[in-house]
Amino acid sequence: MDIRQRLASNLRRLRGQHGWSQEDYADRAGIHRTYVSDIERAARNPTITIVEKLAVPFGVSASDLIA
Repeated sequence: MDIRQRLASNLRRLRGQHGWSQEDYADRAGIHRTYVSDIERAARNPTITIVEKLAVPFGVSASDLIA
């Protein structure tokens, strides 16, 4: 599994644990919902800045999202 697939899997898992829709999560992370969708499908290669934004709503580190 490559790093984009690990990120996608971790995002879907954490988002599901919190009971958030992609739109809810995107609002919390401050990014567009379609971008979240693309990341969760491993169709995007997000910057480290975006990975950090994705981590904040979950209260985890960026490295936790790609581990």
